[in-house]
This record gives sequence, C-alpha cells and structure tokens, in this order.
Amino acid sequence: MNAADLAFSPEEYLRLIESLGLTGTWTWTFATNEQTWSPGLYRILGMEPSLVRPSYDLFRSLVHPEDRSMLESVVEVMHLGCLTDHTVRVQRPDGGSRTLSCRGEVLFSPDGRPRSASGFVLDITNPDRLARAQAAERQRRWALFEQTGSFQFTLSVDGVFHFPKELFALTGLTAADIAEDAFVTICREEREHWRGLSLEARGAGLAHSSSPLAPLAGGGSARFRVVTVPVRSDLGLIKEWSSITVPVDTNAFRASDSALEGLEQAVCGAHIRAARALLNWSMADLARASGVSFHTIRRIEEDAPGILAQTRHLAIAALRRGGIRFVFLDDGSIATARV
Repeated sequence: MNAADLAFSPEEYLRLIESLGLTGTWTWTFATNEQTWSPGLYRILGMEPSLVRPSYDLFRSLVHPEDRSMLESVVEVMHLGCLTDHTVRVQRPDGGSRTLSCRGEVLFSPDGRPRSASGFVLDITNPDRLARAQAAERQRRWALFEQTGSFQFTLSVDGVFHFPKELFALTGLTAADIAEDAFVTICREEREHWRGLSLEARGAGLAHSSSPLAPLAGGGSARFRVVTVPVRSDLGLIKEWSSITVPVDTNAFRASDSALEGLEQAVCGAHIRAARALLNWSMADLARASGVSFHTIRRIEEDAPGILAQTRHLAIAALRRGGIRFVFLDDGSIATARV
C-alpha cells in the first residue's frame, strides 16, 4: 500500500490510520502561499502545530539529503505544476526517522496556470502497523457484508473482474468457477439479458444499474442491485469500472474507494448548486465547510476541467455532512436530496 491508495479510502479507515499516526494530508494555495497540514501530518513529522508554520520548504528540509533531490522544487510545483509520487526518508526534530509515501496533485486554472495543490502522506516505516490497520479495514468490510449483504468489486478496462471474498461466500462459487465467465454469478435464466445490458453500457462509457438474480451458497437465489460506474483518469479516460452490490430491498448503500471516486465524478455542477440550494448555502458557505477555496468551488460548479479529484471529494463530503445525499437512480442519473 502507498499514499496513492488513500485518495478515496473509506472515511472510517482514514480516521483509523490517522489516529495511529500513519497518515496526514496537506493543501497549498499558490496565489496566497497559504499552506495547511492536518494533525496527522504534524504527528508524522514530530512537530507541534503551535510551534511551526506549515510550508513545502519546511517539509523538504526534513527529507534525508540523499532523497531530497527526488522532490520537486518550489518553483517546479508553483510555476510548472510538477508534482509526482515519491517515497522518501524524513528526519524528525527529535532525531527519529520515518519512511513516507507521498502523493500530490496540482490544480490548474482555465488558462493552464498552476493554482493549488493537495496530497496525502503515508508512514510506511513500520509495515506491521500498517498491516494491522489494513486487517481492521478488511474486518470492517466483512462485518458490513455480514450485516447488509453488500460488497464492492472492480473490472479492468480489458475486461478482467476482480472479485472479493464476499462474493465467493455469497454464491459459493470459486475463482476457478468464474475464470471463464464472470457472469456465472448471475442465474442462468437471466444471464444473457444482464450480460448484454452491461456490455452495451460499458461500451458507451456510461454508469449503469442492474438487478440480477444471483445464486446463493446455501441454495436458492436472491436479487441484488449492482451499480457500476466508470472511474476516469485526469485526462478523462476510463481506467477501471467499479461496482457496488447490495440486496435489492436495501434503500441505500455506502460507496468507498474507486466506487466513490466514480460516483463523485458523475456529480456535476448542477447537482452541487442544487445541494447548496437545499441547504440555503452560498458558495462561500460551501468553501468554508469544505476547506476549499471560493474560486475552486465556483470552478466545480462550472464543471471546469482540471479539478482535483480530492478537492471534489472534500466539497461533496461537506455537503453530505450538511445532510445532502446524492442518489444514483436506476436510469443512471443522479438525484440530489436532503435528509
């Protein structure tokens, strides 16, 4: 696992690993040079928030001299928009050291100039601590499956399904059983119908919903709702498909990881404006609630290109905390509601 895996992890998992001192986040607005670090990042770096002012220069100064050349300079980040993933060693003020996996993204203005950046830092010094956190996340997912019958899986752009153990437990099938045809997870009498609809939607690059009948391990069958969304790169290309499976009588589901990323990419500016209207929020209110700049909120609502995925995530998460729900409908559209 590295920092790139954290961008759309479940909030429960992010809170867990930050409480363990394993991760932190940062933001940087270039016009004002305002930079922020999360409490977790201060802990990783061994610093007190009240005693230091967060800055990229300060972070660079803590990086081991042999690794420092890997990092982009301030000029490269602010003026050229260069910011790539790195694994570096950091020397803390108390004399300790950490190995960090770092991931950052730069947001560009409409005229192509770098505007801001944000990112994650993951402490990978002690693999055992991270392994324990990952084990806790697996247990959480399994508990969710046992309680609700829901789970997630992905499909690569070349058509390879990546199924979790929850699916095998549900259906009694094995990896070998589905190696030739992943659609054997659907009862025979409905298999070709749902196969055709799925292939048609994927060929058109569309998010879609289905409700197939699936065989159960203990005998019999049950109907499930499967919501599948394309997950796109910064260039707009589909990098994978992500699906959420829930019993058909479940009223709502919670997405995480790539499924959450794909669903949030489907939320457009009109949905954000409708959500603000339901909450009686201005763009400034949303900016304050999300920690995102007013100008970035405006660009999100204008569906401007180049919006950081994590920035969009922060804005949508703030709306959710305010009571907004974005509901994926059977026809592939998204409704905005207040609860």
